[in-house]
Amino acid sequence: MKTKLLAVSVLALITATTTQALAAPASTPMKIVDRIAGPDGGWDYASFDPVHRRLYVAHGAAVTAIEVDTGKVTPALVAAQRAHIALPLPGGDELLVTNGGANTATLVDALTGVVRATVPTGQNPDAALFDPASGLAFVMNGRSGDITLIDTKTAQAVGSIPVGGKLEFGVSDGQGRVFVNIEDKSEIAVIDTATRKVVALWAMAGCDEPSGLAYAADVHLLIAACANSKAEVVSSVSGKVVTSLPVGEEPDAAFYDAQRHLAYVPSGGNGTLSVLAVRGPKDVVLVQTVQTRLGARTGALDPKTGKIYLPSAEYDSPAQPGGRARIKPGSFAILVVGR
Repeated sequence: MKTKLLAVSVLALITATTTQALAAPASTPMKIVDRIAGPDGGWDYASFDPVHRRLYVAHGAAVTAIEVDTGKVTPALVAAQRAHIALPLPGGDELLVTNGGANTATLVDALTGVVRATVPTGQNPDAALFDPASGLAFVMNGRSGDITLIDTKTAQAVGSIPVGGKLEFGVSDGQGRVFVNIEDKSEIAVIDTATRKVVALWAMAGCDEPSGLAYAADVHLLIAACANSKAEVVSSVSGKVVTSLPVGEEPDAAFYDAQRHLAYVPSGGNGTLSVLAVRGPKDVVLVQTVQTRLGARTGALDPKTGKIYLPSAEYDSPAQPGGRARIKPGSFAILVVGR
């Protein structure tokens, strides 16, 4: 009897210790733990390739690649024309790069930067995603309000889906549906990837100009970054708003860490990173606001380490009152946020 009780007690101790060890990283406050210098210039989305452990930044006239474990930077892996995203395709050996200035998407060798093909898109191709259910890449065209479908194996555009409005970021549930933010309508478009049609438009009354969008598959939630300093949490099943949470000024991205059940919204207007704990289908709360850097509005997650990579820079005052602030030469850097 004593032996049995001892075994139970030891098991309980091991279970408690393991639970505490797993919970500790998520409960430890996050902070900037490193900076990686990079080339000057504007930027848009950042993407992470977990296979080759590389970060890609759409850096205006080029795509910058960073080996996150060594800090090695390739300033211009491949030339681009107002690049918006460099999307790692399944396997990590190839990228799809959207060129807003050329109305094209290029398929690029991720290691060498060699371009395999250039595919015409709609007007001002912006974000892009790969949908495993259809095996196609979806390119969101911000100006023409449609989605170009690309077969990445044949390097051909195989269709277009009219949506309407200024399309921003999109996510796939992997089960036959794609969700896309419509910035000027404060809506999420729901697309059936088999029929290639919009099957629903979900209004987000409390969300102005949604841009970034994350998908928490384990709890079937969408998290939209809104220009009015909010994160709108929406059920991917019903389309109903579950909750609305405060975030920083001028957010432009959202991403989800499925292993640690945390969502992140970087905001460039006041230089913050909002950390949201996703506890259940109706339980999402703001647990930390990390001070980052003005302009750090997009980013990417390393799912292995849980670190966040945020492109950023320092800014000079505008040349004229009310004008656009200019990036200080030599100030571009990737902020690494971790524990």
